[in-house]
Amino acid sequence: MLASRPHGEPTQDNFRTEQVELAQPQSGEALLQTLYLSLDPYMRGRMSDAPSYAPPVQVGDTMVGATVSRVLQSQDPSLAEGDVVLGYGGWQTHSLEKAAHLRRLDTDAPVPVSTALGVLGMPGFTAYAGLLEIGRPQPGETVAVAAATGPVGSAVGQIAKVKGARAVGIAGGPEKVAYLRELGFDAAVDHRSPTFREDLAAACPDGIDVYFENVGGAVWDAVFPLLNTFARVPVCGLVAGYNATSLPEGPDRTPALMGTVLRKSLTLRGFIQTEFVERLTEPFVRDMTGWVADGSVGYREDVVDGLDNAVEAFRGLLRGDNFGKLVIKVAE
Repeated sequence: MLASRPHGEPTQDNFRTEQVELAQPQSGEALLQTLYLSLDPYMRGRMSDAPSYAPPVQVGDTMVGATVSRVLQSQDPSLAEGDVVLGYGGWQTHSLEKAAHLRRLDTDAPVPVSTALGVLGMPGFTAYAGLLEIGRPQPGETVAVAAATGPVGSAVGQIAKVKGARAVGIAGGPEKVAYLRELGFDAAVDHRSPTFREDLAAACPDGIDVYFENVGGAVWDAVFPLLNTFARVPVCGLVAGYNATSLPEGPDRTPALMGTVLRKSLTLRGFIQTEFVERLTEPFVRDMTGWVADGSVGYREDVVDGLDNAVEAFRGLLRGDNFGKLVIKVAE
């Protein structure tokens, strides 16, 4: 449960655990046991009551989150006991959800059901929609992406490769950089290196045509001068500032930003993946399933055992400690 709103980085004191007795499912509902819980950066925004694209979690309510769950009881003909479903049960071991809001998963598929929370779920769809609808990479162009070993960033780079573009990944630490090369990125750069700016410029000798923004902060500062004329910037996240408690110190760089937007005819477009769900879900499922099956898109999961470890895992996520899609394994 959300016990209090954080000021800066969330702490254990911002959460509390409660044990409650769940009601029995009514008509059209199902009682679920959570198997996997997705942890994602957007949850930090939901802990705040600042204006946002989604309402905040109220203090005293269960933290929100996508889940893969097993049906224990069903009062809807579309679901049977034992089915495994994708839902939005949040940070809890069991949930009561409307069957109409659940999607049954294929447990015989060649990939784990947990991928419905990652490469074949919301993060993968976010990469697909943001890159192809806003970035629109063309063959031979350079696509750069931050947080590139995460579930969104890794998919962005690999989809760019499928579309014939050159993929440059930005990640933190030598191990993550090496993994990006395993995935087939054309270049990979460590943002923790003291020579990061120079390394990024060397990795993008022809500039950057599409920059998929997940981070902001110092990474954006290094990318900005490399943007080509007519570059497109899908703005998906700004995780570097999610725990900030005040605006950064001056000088005010807004005039330089706006001047460059004008001079280079840049497109900066923020988006929320739900904008594209109705139109793009079917092609996404078809394309991404095929790309995962034929090896064009690889993925990595960072699985943490136990709901009791969710808070510390979430704190680490905001620091960039995770390596791959972060999920909590709640039950077998």
